[in-house]
Amino acid sequence: MRIGIDARLWGQTGVGRYLEELVANLAKIDHEDRYTLFLRKSHQDLPLPGSTWEKRPADICWHSLKEQILMPFILWREHLDLVHFPYFSVPIFYPGKFVVTIHDLILDHFETGKASTLPFFLYKIKRLAYKLVMWIALHRAAKIITVSNVTKQEIVDHYKIKPEKVVVTYEAANNQTNTQGVKDITPLRCKGYFLYVGNAYPHKNLERLLEVMSNVKCQMSNVRLVLVGGEDYFYKQLKDKVKEMGLIEKVFFYGSATREELKNLYKNAIALVFPSLMEGFGLPGIEAMSLDCPVVCSDIPALREVYGEAATYFNPYDIDDIVQKLEEICSNDLNHDIRQRLAEMGLKQVKKYSWKKLARQTLEIYKSAQARRELIEAE
Repeated sequence: MRIGIDARLWGQTGVGRYLEELVANLAKIDHEDRYTLFLRKSHQDLPLPGSTWEKRPADICWHSLKEQILMPFILWREHLDLVHFPYFSVPIFYPGKFVVTIHDLILDHFETGKASTLPFFLYKIKRLAYKLVMWIALHRAAKIITVSNVTKQEIVDHYKIKPEKVVVTYEAANNQTNTQGVKDITPLRCKGYFLYVGNAYPHKNLERLLEVMSNVKCQMSNVRLVLVGGEDYFYKQLKDKVKEMGLIEKVFFYGSATREELKNLYKNAIALVFPSLMEGFGLPGIEAMSLDCPVVCSDIPALREVYGEAATYFNPYDIDDIVQKLEEICSNDLNHDIRQRLAEMGLKQVKKYSWKKLARQTLEIYKSAQARRELIEAE
């Protein structure tokens, strides 16, 4: 079978990480099928993971008109049996068989222009395009892959998709890193800090987390909040908010971090704080658990499903509840017991998830989609 993987998001956070782990683990378990990676110009020098892998240029930005017009031709000329789109942005005129991974339906739930840098009129056009592409992608896909049962049910309910068409493959942590040559975090470690890892989109609820930091009591007065994420429009807005609230001494913007730096940050944090209003999976929490870092997070369905009893939960809309949960884990009397219990349960929880298992399940999905195609053609 000739399988194409749209890898244009290689190197990005989120979907890029999913791509890298999927490709690395597929290469370990599948030596029969042939794979073609479609990559942006900036990653054309990417080393191939095996002899059955090749790469083709596809220097086309996602969410663009060019994607819809040129990407179908780039894929079609390779005569592929199946294409895997790891993101909802599917070129809707591609005539071949494909599977698509949907990581969440956050764009369906957060419709305000606040989540966009575009003028309101252009934002509305972009939103209509998203709905059209998503609807066509989900209904035309041979199989739909998603990362939690919560997101699967949302897809089934919202887009009227048959449940058997949607398959859940859980993501996992990867800590095969070293901490040599990373930024020195000694000043942060001396004071103690809560860690947040991710982007600053409105659904991440970081403005409310800033309010929490301005309401902490005496036992947390010296604790800082460290925010890890690339500096974009939303992080710049958050920096302005920090200045406005007088929290410069309490909130530290770390910027982007390598995997080695992240490991160092997780291992030395009091806890990971994850106040999202909605998630598809919540990978930072699993990574934190794998490194003995307690997780304090929103009580939302996807995180309950993925983290189980290995996290402390709070109401993400209630500042007082968030403050209480963070103060409990900082308390001198309870700190050790709570942290030890969460760390032990976290290590057990992460063992449920494996990138190799995800790759095996994905390969089964590829074969199932191809078998279904051959059956239809035989009829």
